[in-house]
Amino acid sequence: MTAGRRPFGLLLAAHGERRTDADNAAVARLARSLADKGVAAEIGFGFIKGSPTVDDAIGTLLSSDIVVYPLFLSDGYFTRVALPRLVEQAKQRDATRTISILQPLGLEPALADVIADEAAAAAHSRANLPAETSIVLLAHGSKKDQASHMATERLADRLRQRQCFYDTRIALLDEAPSLADAIEGMSGPIIVVGLFAGEGMHGVDDARRLVAELRRDDIMLMGPVGTFAGIEAVIASAVTRHLLAEGSP
Repeated sequence: MTAGRRPFGLLLAAHGERRTDADNAAVARLARSLADKGVAAEIGFGFIKGSPTVDDAIGTLLSSDIVVYPLFLSDGYFTRVALPRLVEQAKQRDATRTISILQPLGLEPALADVIADEAAAAAHSRANLPAETSIVLLAHGSKKDQASHMATERLADRLRQRQCFYDTRIALLDEAPSLADAIEGMSGPIIVVGLFAGEGMHGVDDARRLVAELRRDDIMLMGPVGTFAGIEAVIASAVTRHLLAEGSP
């Protein structure tokens, strides 16, 4: 934590998995890594669907000022409605606390740089040039809410602006275009990037199944993005910007 800055707590808020074989370990690893780097006086994590809950996790923090960082790839229902509701419950238990919610990970412009760096390294690992490799961003999507679709398109545009890869497209789990439709007509090496925060059902199980169904040995799956090393720097930078904007000494 920067010298002279008042102590604050950082809470990583994620969707989480409730099933018995769920793996929420990626969020715990990210929290430990941020703590090791001294990003905040104390760092915790909580889930909207999983344990510990966001409400309970906030209760374990001692800081009077808390910054909540949403580990979500879009500004959908969970970040617009569910998370603020849980944070409000925590505020009602202790009105002396200041709790701020930052914009979700998926809206950070720097995320495109993290993905570009990881994808370029992955291409080189297979003796492919990034300029000859196409990228497909695989996200959740929703027929009820366009937030995921919009955030994924915005991220794809940012990658296209970097002009690092041959082609950049998107694919969605719960709406069109599907992964099979997205890669139709694409030749040459392809990297599918899973736009998921953790290693749960969508980020691992669904992504692997969909890539396997394509039956192409020139397609590589990367992710979930929440496990990429550069995510720590994205979060730390977002927190610093927030504190400077709030006038933290």
